Formats: sequence, C-alpha cells, structure tokens
Amino acid sequence: MGTRPSLRHHKERRGGPGKIIRMTPGSRRNFFAEPERDDETIMIGGGISRWTMAYFATALTWLLAALALMVAGIGHPATDLAAPDTLVLVHVVCIGWLSLAMCGALFQFVPVLVAKPLFSEGLVLPALGLLTAGLVALLAGFMALGGRLPSAPWLLPLGAVLLVAGFGLVVINLGVTAWLRPTGPARFVLVGLASLCATAAFGTVFAFALAGWAGPTGDAVLARAVPLHAIAGLGGWLTLTAMGVSYRLLSMFMLAPEVEDRQSRLTLAAGALAVVTTVGGGAVTIGFAMGQNVVLSVAAIFGLSCAALYGRDLAGIFRDRKRQLELNTRMAILSFASLAGAAVLGIALVSMGTLTSHSGAFVFLAVFGWLSGLVLAKLYKIIAFLTWLETYGPVMGRAPTPRVQDLVTESRATKWFAIYHLSVWTGTLALLAQEPNAFRVTAAAMTVGVVGIVHEIIRIRRLEDVAPPLRLPAGAAAPHLLFAKS
Repeated sequence: MGTRPSLRHHKERRGGPGKIIRMTPGSRRNFFAEPERDDETIMIGGGISRWTMAYFATALTWLLAALALMVAGIGHPATDLAAPDTLVLVHVVCIGWLSLAMCGALFQFVPVLVAKPLFSEGLVLPALGLLTAGLVALLAGFMALGGRLPSAPWLLPLGAVLLVAGFGLVVINLGVTAWLRPTGPARFVLVGLASLCATAAFGTVFAFALAGWAGPTGDAVLARAVPLHAIAGLGGWLTLTAMGVSYRLLSMFMLAPEVEDRQSRLTLAAGALAVVTTVGGGAVTIGFAMGQNVVLSVAAIFGLSCAALYGRDLAGIFRDRKRQLELNTRMAILSFASLAGAAVLGIALVSMGTLTSHSGAFVFLAVFGWLSGLVLAKLYKIIAFLTWLETYGPVMGRAPTPRVQDLVTESRATKWFAIYHLSVWTGTLALLAQEPNAFRVTAAAMTVGVVGIVHEIIRIRRLEDVAPPLRLPAGAAAPHLLFAKS
C-alpha cells in the first residue's frame, strides 16, 4: 500500500475540501461511512445489527456441512432427486446456508434501504434460534424417513412449525421495516418475503403429508406442488431478494448512481409475475387436477424476462461506476455469469426435452454458481465494511485509521474464489455427463475454496491484515467474532 499517510492526510482524505466529517460518541450507529476515496464519502442511514455476524457464521457452517454431504455422496446425484438424502442436502443449502445468510444481510441492510431503524432488534436472535432448531428437527425427520434414524414421524411437523415460527418473526420484522418506505430495492424485499410465506406454506403441507397427518388433500399437494415450492423459494424468496439488495450494494460499493425507479419496477414486475403465475396458477391446476406445463412455461417466460432486465440494470450500474472493481465485485460478475449460464442451460434443456433428466445440473448451477457465488462475494465485502464501522467508526477523525480495503488482502483471497467458481462450473458439467464420482471431486474442490474464503473472513474480523500501527488506535476496541458490540 506504500507509505502510510499522516493523521492530517487521513482527515483530509475522509472529508476532502469543505467536506469535514464530525462524529459524536453516539453517532457510530446512526450512519455508515466508508472512507475509501480521496474525493468521496458514503453515508447511509442505518445502524449495526448486533446479530448479523451470528447469522453469517451459522450460514457458513451449514454451507460447509452441505459440501461435506456432497463429497460423501449423500444426496443427488448419488440418490434420486426425491430421496430423503437429497431432501436433507437441499434443505441444508436452501434454509441453513442461503436463507440464514440472506436474513442476516437483510437485518443489516433493509434499514439502510428505507432509512429507518429495524422494527425490532429483539426479534433477531429468537428468529435465529427457531430457524436453527426447526432445520435440525426437519433434517432429523428426513433422516428418519430414509432409515438413517429410528422412525419418528412427528419430527417433520415439529420442524415445519418451528421454521414457520422463525420465518414468521423474520417476515414481521423485515416486512414492517420495509413497508415504512416501500421504494426501490425495498419492494424486491417485500415481494421476496411474500414468496417466502408461500414457500413456507407449501413446505408445511409437505411435512405434515410426509408424516401422514395431512389427509388426501395434503397428499395431492405433495404429489404435484414440489416445483411450485422450489420456484417460490429459489426464484421468489432468494433470487428476487438477492436482486433487490444487490442494486443497493453494487451502487454503494462502486459509487454508481441508483438504478432508475422505472427500470427496477419493470424488472420486479417480471419477477413477481413469474412467482404469482407459478404459485397461483399451480394451485389452480392442483385444485382442478389439470396439467401444469402451460403455467410453468408462462412463468419461465416471465422469469427469463426478469433475468434479462436485471442484466440490463447491472450493465448500467457497472457503466456509470466511479470506483475501480474490487474483488467482491469481480467475483459477483462471475455469479452473474452463472445466472446467465443457468438461463441458457435451462432453455437448451427444455428445447431438447431433457430438463427432467438434467434438472439437477440446472439447479446446481443456479444455487451454487449464481446465488451462493453472489452471497460469498458480498459477505467478503459486507463483513469488512461492518468490521471497519464497528471498530474505527468511533475514533474516525480523532486518530489515524485504516481504510476498509486495508482490512482485506485481495491478492490472497482471489485464488479461493477462483477455485470455488471453477469447481462449480466443472461440477455442472459432471452432472450433465452423469458422472457422480467426478462430481464428488468437484465438490471437494468447492470445499477447499469455501474453507479458504471462510479463513479470509475470520482474518478480516480479527483485523489480522491491518498494519500494526493502525490496528487498534486509542479509543478503538477489537470486534467480537460472532456479534457486534452494543
């Protein structure tokens, strides 16, 4: 980084001519400030969510558990898509990894999106506890269903009820917060939360049906609504929410103008129509015992339109940026490439009539290439950003402090992200070639990449890459690993 600037230079860099920044002792939790450019300072209303790091840590633990399952050959492609082992793997990934990571990010950034405080900080930790307990009970129920544990039909309904309670707290907390000012990216979050409710409703019916407690109606829903459940979860809850948050994060971290409201509304409308068509139209077909091909085809058209419009919006953000691309943004580009690749792959499989036999490859690329790749890239930046704010915000302007980028070593972290993405793409090819052993090798390589990324994140949180003279100036305190200081 060259010679360290003096205290005077740090002050001038943050404020610039005529841009003096003053922070009172209690102002750290009232705005975000990212001092990374000589001529720019970012201030965004919001506070530090105390338990966001705990959500991220729990989510990353579940991601490593999912990778271990794939390396061990548990779940697809070693077993059928509907097998209990595959259900274990799917829910570890979708609830344990992606949903918990998304919830942690939303608790931090929904207040930023609407410039309002979170409805209730007190609901955040109980939600994490309920979601964790519910997922453990649900997984145990699947394992009992597959004969890996003694028969216990009550575990599945118990897990569903706990998950509904946990996600209910999430929806209430985030929904009320976003509804205070439902503009721009916050609208994506609201639609995502509505999709989460639909996903949880289908999942609850499935859990009771698998336990034999739902009667003929529940059995009919279980037999035909699995695609609706998956699309509402992956397409509505996870994808639309990720899109909404990415608008703000990309603009913020690249100093780019916000996407025009008219453009983002059109993108959201296409995505929302895809989810509504799937859930509403699919429910009608179940009620009248009709085929779902037409409904799913229309939903797919809306979904592809949403992806194309999102790509247009991203192109505008990258074109108008004022900051050079950092590692998190470069790796996000790879996840966007995986999203485009998943769309192309889906079209190709449908045109060849092989979507059913190769659906695992399509879902794998969408989940691990697009969603997981984007989440990992943004976690790397978000954790550095929040760690800087928590540690150095209170002393900014009173002592020399590092930049956010001084908390990371991108040259070292780049290889772990590269290993991860290359492994995902290779794993997709292995699934298309129906080579389960080759897939397990790629899953092992993905694990290496994720372990490396997690190690980099821990180093960030422990300030290990900050030069000793600036690591802990007078008045600054090292952050806790799993939660923010009050």
